[in-house]
Amino acid sequence: MNQKEMVSMGKINSESNEKSKFREYIEAFLTAVLVAFVLRAFVVEAFKIPSKSMVPTLMVGDHIFVNKFIYGLRVPFSKKWLTHFKTPQRGEVIVFIYPLNEKLDFIKRVVGLPGDSIKVSGDDVYINGEKVSYQPITVVGQNPKDKRELLLQPPAELKNGEEYKEMPYFPEYGDYSFFIEKLGNTAHLKQEAGFQIREGVDVKVPEGKLFVMGDNRDNSSDSREWGFVPLENVKGKAMFIWLSLDHDQGGVRWDRFGKWIE
Repeated sequence: MNQKEMVSMGKINSESNEKSKFREYIEAFLTAVLVAFVLRAFVVEAFKIPSKSMVPTLMVGDHIFVNKFIYGLRVPFSKKWLTHFKTPQRGEVIVFIYPLNEKLDFIKRVVGLPGDSIKVSGDDVYINGEKVSYQPITVVGQNPKDKRELLLQPPAELKNGEEYKEMPYFPEYGDYSFFIEKLGNTAHLKQEAGFQIREGVDVKVPEGKLFVMGDNRDNSSDSREWGFVPLENVKGKAMFIWLSLDHDQGGVRWDRFGKWIE
């Protein structure tokens, strides 16, 4: 093989290697896109909290991950389920397709399950005739060491000795009363505005439906207003906060990173 042929062969090999590397990059990119699509469609999806209906559990600017796999598998971008693993439990925070406008996703807490009798009178919630228990807690005020926190005086220890000691700051906190409410196996914060008057509710949850409410009880558009959530509309269970942008004071709520949603 003469020198000219060797140079020509070197160019061919170089071009072949470049094409091979380019093909590897394309395959890696397409694989990553496919994995991301599968994860988003079947396993986990990110959502941003746009409203105050779940305060103080979730704040405007919280970015959360939702477990879409926990309740079953569904056809991507549809309400058709391939298989069910379990149904939402009382007290769980779920993301679902809003029944009155299926272009929107809502997030609320499950209060009533299929077959339950639900009565809401003022601040009191009754499930099958039994009043849901809640205990008042006192807000001491803004934490002098962290302006993004409100200090609380918890009335009791929760599971595993945990206590509610603080919650995120928001300017209107003085207009509300705060409580620890127990729904099923879940203990969570809720708030009530004493000046709000809402009409009572007394309903029975149909089969295949859920009754949901926001933790910001007097500032939540939920089942008391627009009715029940069909089970096929449920997208998944809220898991944890992965980013929290402070809507009121600007900046980032670093202490909310990784916070599990109860």
